[in-house]
Amino acid sequence: MTQNLGKQKIKVELIDNFLIVWNPKDGSNLYKTAYYGKPLGIPKPKIPEFDVPLILDLMEGVYLAETKQIEVVENKKPVSLKTLQEKAMQLYEEFENKYAVYRDLRTNNLIVTPGIKFGCDFAVYKYGPGIEHAPYMVSVKPQGNTISATEIVKAGRLATTVHKRFIIAVPNKKDEKPKYLIFKWFKA
Repeated sequence: MTQNLGKQKIKVELIDNFLIVWNPKDGSNLYKTAYYGKPLGIPKPKIPEFDVPLILDLMEGVYLAETKQIEVVENKKPVSLKTLQEKAMQLYEEFENKYAVYRDLRTNNLIVTPGIKFGCDFAVYKYGPGIEHAPYMVSVKPQGNTISATEIVKAGRLATTVHKRFIIAVPNKKDEKPKYLIFKWFKA
């Protein structure tokens, strides 16, 4: 179930590789709906209302445009979903695979943020940042890709160190749900 903000789409401006919600009220509403974006200059908001613009990344923007929650403009002209997707494909390596996983997680009411600081594609929350630490770190691996035992051990050690579960997500080319491999580590 996708959380929707209502019938009126939020206006968002595309500038380079970012989407900006200039209206702080709209940005606050978008943020408190499901922790989309980051308020400008506030790395860890203590409350969901803020008086600054909200910055969305392209992955979030594609999802919000696809679910018809935002209307994107560039130089006061509408930007199509296809154009937004093409821009995201230039920015993200393996965008289509990563987006399939992002969309699936968001559709299942999970909060998804970039996982770069954990060396993975996504940090995933059940309740949201500030409420909990992300319990999951997700790496997206296309079908047919291999992963070595060493890579699994490295990711598992990192996940254990930061108190998270390591998950490998494998998107399916036939528009089926991605498959998830969840690792649980035991101490001997």
